[in-house]
Amino acid sequence: MWDAYIKGFKAYLMLERSMSDNTVEAYLRDVGMLRDHMLANGMTGAEQVTLKELQGFLEAIYELELAVATQARILSGVKAFFRYMVSEEMIKEDPTMLLEAPKMKRTLPHVLSIEDIDKLFEVIDHSTPDGMRNRAMLETMYSCGLRVSELTGLLISNLYLDLGFIKVLGKGNKERLVPIGEEAIKQIALYKDNVRCFVDIKPGKEDFLFLSKRGSPLSRIMVFYIIKDLAVKAGLSSEVHPHTLRHSFATHLVEGGADLRAVQEMMGHKSITTTEIYTHLDRTYLRDTLEKYHPRYR
Repeated sequence: MWDAYIKGFKAYLMLERSMSDNTVEAYLRDVGMLRDHMLANGMTGAEQVTLKELQGFLEAIYELELAVATQARILSGVKAFFRYMVSEEMIKEDPTMLLEAPKMKRTLPHVLSIEDIDKLFEVIDHSTPDGMRNRAMLETMYSCGLRVSELTGLLISNLYLDLGFIKVLGKGNKERLVPIGEEAIKQIALYKDNVRCFVDIKPGKEDFLFLSKRGSPLSRIMVFYIIKDLAVKAGLSSEVHPHTLRHSFATHLVEGGADLRAVQEMMGHKSITTTEIYTHLDRTYLRDTLEKYHPRYR
């Protein structure tokens, strides 16, 4: 019965929850781990699972020495699965209701300074087609705070550059309008007029903005390698990756005094709690504020 339940769960995630392919795959992997564990312990159907068995499952994945974040993600997928079963009346009670997630240590994301952002852009070779594309790509990521999947999926038909906005397809296939800066607009125009127009684009891919030499949309892993390579050339930390530009975008806005709700909207965060992490990043800014306003520091 496990496979039948999981097949229904997949359809539920895709059709009713409108989750992205990557999220659906992650949830199915998590539930697959649960299924394998339960089958090994004689549980032939998901409707047989109780809190006690789930606690045993958590102990098993703990013994695998997985990262706490990975354990929490697996638990999230399992909870979603049993909520689905309750909603479809396959079971009466959710056995995960009292299941506690592993305690997660919230770490601050790695952020580049404005000077480091400039260094990253300066090492791009603008004399090559790839360099012109990469400059436009990085300017867009930093200007708009995009996730790498949002960048690789960016469509020409969703560019409203005359109005200073782009339309982005974010997590859960949710669309949002994001302002885009003048430098990013300039670099996109240079790329389109001098590089992209000479690419032999594969059929069906004509609307994607950022393309490889072969005429296909850039993959997320390719963007990762491009940014890693530029970071090495610029002498920056090995921790630099595509999400670093997104973190830097948000941090620089908050440091400049931007309204947190506005940053949340631009980032596409479901909860403002996620956005609030960027208020904790700049220790120098906090020290300067303390020295400026606290009576004992004046």
